[in-house]
Amino acid sequence: MTITRLQPEDRLTGAVVHGNTVYLAGQVADDPDLDAEGQTADILRQIDALLAEAGTSRARLLSVQIFLSDMNDMAAMNRAWDAWLDPAAKPARATVEARLADPRWKVEITGIAALP
Repeated sequence: MTITRLQPEDRLTGAVVHGNTVYLAGQVADDPDLDAEGQTADILRQIDALLAEAGTSRARLLSVQIFLSDMNDMAAMNRAWDAWLDPAAKPARATVEARLADPRWKVEITGIAALP
């Protein structure tokens, strides 16, 4: 099976496509000075773009993992998530608190999606 790497960077690739599956790297906000809701909305925009480049969409997300630097940001993150989410195609999801690589980052999101 072919492996396709999308948006490669120095140490990682934004997404990897193998078989009928898309694996997303952890996505963080382009602007780390945004609040948790703003960072989440920015990350979800990036996820939409990666999924589109891979040939799929958020409606085909299988699972998502969300890392928050502070669980007190859960409500703010969920506001952006709820506005973005396809209610007919909710993925499995886990949300945990974690120390992120840049202390300005409040949210990091990764996931796995199916191709059509």
